[in-house]
Amino acid sequence: MMSDFKIKASVFIVTLNEEANIGRVLASCKEFDEIIVVDSGSTDETLTIAKNFNVKIVHNDWPGYAAQKEYAMSLCSNEWVLNLDADEELTPELKIKFKEIMDDGKYDSVRCQRKDYFMGSFFSELTKKQNNCRFYKKDVATFDQSRLAHERADISGNQIFVKEAFNHYGYSDIESITTKNNIYSSLKAKEKFLKGKKGSFLKLLISFPAFFIKTYLLQRYLFSGYRGFIISILTAYYMFIKEAKLIQYRENNNE
Repeated sequence: MMSDFKIKASVFIVTLNEEANIGRVLASCKEFDEIIVVDSGSTDETLTIAKNFNVKIVHNDWPGYAAQKEYAMSLCSNEWVLNLDADEELTPELKIKFKEIMDDGKYDSVRCQRKDYFMGSFFSELTKKQNNCRFYKKDVATFDQSRLAHERADISGNQIFVKEAFNHYGYSDIESITTKNNIYSSLKAKEKFLKGKKGSFLKLLISFPAFFIKTYLLQRYLFSGYRGFIISILTAYYMFIKEAKLIQYRENNNE
């Protein structure tokens, strides 16, 4: 059934040393008409693994997250495009939904849910899932290159939200999420500073407890046991160090 299933859309993925993930994501999107991998200089087996799939591989020196995604999207030849990270995986249910929405012709983009894998399993179904807009018509999407991290496409037109989800393995363990949080918090603090924003002691004071409560209680991570408690702490700490680094930027620049 799925072997005869084809989707006339392009997938674009940016990579750097993703040998642990690239095979999984490429296998999950083989029904798509076109797959573009833009690599910025992997030194592991990422490209060797990718060459086992029907993909177009392009090298582009790293220009930043948003710029690399914009470049990768520009290489896509289909009207509809799917923006995936190497540490993600499509589910059969979501691929079927994408095809149905394309055939329906009423929408320009699709927002779907994301299932996060952390410390050996996915979070409880009672925990609120994050959501992302990743599938859209190419001509309604642009990437704001002033966003230094957590880049996303700005979308115009009609959007539909679906309950089907893709899988995300990027936060699979504490070391991985701590490393990413440190990198992303530095980039987001710099981004805010460049836009003229200044950190404050009040925000520093309330950021940790506020985001812990939001994550653990309001987003229902308490239903995911100790894993939910740990991720809530890590999320709150990310918000705290982002604000602390913004203050540090101000102090270092005598603002």
